[in-house]
Amino acid sequence: MISSDAITWNAPNDDHPARAASQRSYSAVAKGDLAEWLTVYAEDAVLEDPVGPSMFDPEGRGHRGHEGIAAFWKQAIEPIESFAFEITDSFANPGSNTCANVGRIRTTFADGSHSTTDLVMVYVVHDDGRVASMRAFWEPERTMASFTKG
Repeated sequence: MISSDAITWNAPNDDHPARAASQRSYSAVAKGDLAEWLTVYAEDAVLEDPVGPSMFDPEGRGHRGHEGIAAFWKQAIEPIESFAFEITDSFANPGSNTCANVGRIRTTFADGSHSTTDLVMVYVVHDDGRVASMRAFWEPERTMASFTKG
């Protein structure tokens, strides 16, 4: 088990490039470091969080390239005071550039309000270990139902 104040990893943790990239991504988000987060993603990366049309991506086409991913950060990550990641399982086949992590993310706002998102995050990396695509499967309605005023 890996544990920090912001990331609890209760999942397989053998060396795998996509798993390592996911952990770097969570760490950068937890630190609030956009510049570091962008280094995890390839220049041509596509981020879908959540997959399909949503409040962050009305057309459901994903956020493309560093410009699109940085715009997603400003809208979806920057307003959050803190993140707590709990990864309960991770599937990464040897020889593949893909891993799927199962877990939850607790987001807390400056006023103490918070919500929890249960999700599956699928990471695909290029041979250099940078993320080519990240697809997060979660239901906004379930997250909103967990919202608690601070």
